[in-house]
Amino acid sequence: MEFEDRTIQCVDCGEDFIWTAGEQVFFHDKGLKNEPKRCKPCKQAKNERLAAIAAAQASGQRQRVEVSVQCAHCGQQTTVPFYPSQGRPVYCRSCFLATRGQEE
Repeated sequence: MEFEDRTIQCVDCGEDFIWTAGEQVFFHDKGLKNEPKRCKPCKQAKNERLAAIAAAQASGQRQRVEVSVQCAHCGQQTTVPFYPSQGRPVYCRSCFLATRGQEE
């Protein structure tokens, strides 16, 4: 089976990254079926977040989270107190309150 470098778009940052032929061989040899979704820096950041959450839970401490995001409605940079779910829009406070007011 021949493998060639492939360009994939990262689901977190949106940047393109190269999934090398060597990495594809590794995935194939390990029986991994899904191609990577994140570039290496985003994958490392995700693993660090998960490790921090696990460490906080193990110690019984409640971890305060602040994540920088871009509002899906107005485009303004803001922070939110949670890790956004992939594929779901995140809003700044004013856009969130405005959309929440429309639903009621």
